[in-house]
Formats: sequence, C-alpha cells, structure tokens
Amino acid sequence: MDDSATGKKLITYPKYNLKVFQTEDDLAVAAAQLIIHIATDSIRSRGRFVISLSGGETPKKLYTLLSQPSFCDQIQWDKTFVFWGDERCVPLDDERNNAHQAKLLFLDKVGIPESNIYTIPVNLPAVDAAVKYANEINDFFGNNPFQFDVILLGLGINGHTASLFPGTEVLDERVAGVRAIFIEEEGMDRITLTAPLINLAHNILFMVTGNEKANTLERVLNGIYQPDKYPAQLIKPASGKLLWYIDSSAASLLTV
Repeated sequence: MDDSATGKKLITYPKYNLKVFQTEDDLAVAAAQLIIHIATDSIRSRGRFVISLSGGETPKKLYTLLSQPSFCDQIQWDKTFVFWGDERCVPLDDERNNAHQAKLLFLDKVGIPESNIYTIPVNLPAVDAAVKYANEINDFFGNNPFQFDVILLGLGINGHTASLFPGTEVLDERVAGVRAIFIEEEGMDRITLTAPLINLAHNILFMVTGNEKANTLERVLNGIYQPDKYPAQLIKPASGKLLWYIDSSAASLLTV
C-alpha cells in the first residue's frame, strides 16, 4: 500500500497494527499527521485534545515538525492539553529532562497556553512529585475516565517503555496512577505513569527507530510474554488502539 504522507511503499502488519516506514523522516511525518487527525477528532467529539508526550531521541523529529506552520496551524492549541508519560528527576532546564526537550523543540513555538502544559514537578522529591502529578491528573479528568487521547511511547533496547524498567516493582502495579521509581542502572529517580493508566488511553503510539532496537522489538512483538524482562509487553489497551510506527531498520527482524 502507499503512504499518503510520503507517496512511498510501506508494510503493514495487521497482527500488530504496525506500520513500517522507509526512513525516520517518513515515520515522523506520518506520526504528525496521525496526531493532527486524533486532535481534530478529539476536539470535535469531546471539546479538547489530551496528549501525553515521551522523551528520548526518536520523537525529536516529530516535535520539530509539529512546530512548523504547515503542521501546527492544523491543531487548536488553546484546546490542547499536554502531559508526560514519564520524567527523569533532573532540573527542568536539564537537557535530559523530557519536558525541556519538548518545550524547546515545539511547545514554546506553537502558542499553547502555559496553563495547558502539565510538567512533572521535578523540583520535589520523587515520591512527592509522583503524588502531586497523580493529583493533577485526577483533578484534570475529574469524574471522567483517565483517558488520554493519545500517549506517545518509545522502546528501550532493554525493553522498557516510559519508565517501566525490567525487574522493577512498578511492573506489578495494578492501579492506574503515577509512581516514583529508582533506576539502579542509571543511579537516578524517575516518575512514570503506570501500565494500567497508560492502557486506558484512546490511542497509544509506539515510535521505534534504529537497527539497535530490532532484536528487542522482535522479542516484544513475537516472543514469549515476559513483561518482567520486556516491560513494553504490558502495554495492552483496555479498549483503545495500539499503534506501532517503526522505521525499516528497527523492523529488520520482523517477518510478514
């Protein structure tokens, strides 16, 4: 089939609701168009668009695109509300901070009201930050289900997504909420949405690029269910859509 965004051939794996794009640029364009479509539909249906962003290298091209007039002019930013799926407990102006990256690349450029941006309060101790962020999410949704319109996720080489790392206690969490977690391998506290909260979303979009992710991706999608080893396997929407947007390098070990 042809991808309308690029005019190039892409492979669709129906089993996974997965699309493979030739390049990272093609993937970013398609992801931007998908977000615009979801935003438009969400605002039309529910009066607002609620998105949870991710950090890392993969979404940078997407964020850059969303800052450009040809894309950002298609989203009603005054009706858009931004959260994050996880955060490193480093200062907001630290380049490792996920919110700092997103604000620098596009949020500061699109005219979204500052009051519509819900950053994780990294100025607090990790446990306190998790409690405060959970309360902010609770207050935002009120009596409505805690359903983000779209949650962006990445996939680590070790199988983690958000800050759901292999072998950590948060993987056993059954409550839809926010948790603090200390990552031994990084020597760092992180804050993360729990898998049950992520799974409530209307749409969950994994973006995975690079040959170094190919083996992990194949294990997550085709391997034995081992969420303690590959936490990304915990992401199974309750009623929403699970989408995988993958570049050809990351998909190199997948078969039709």
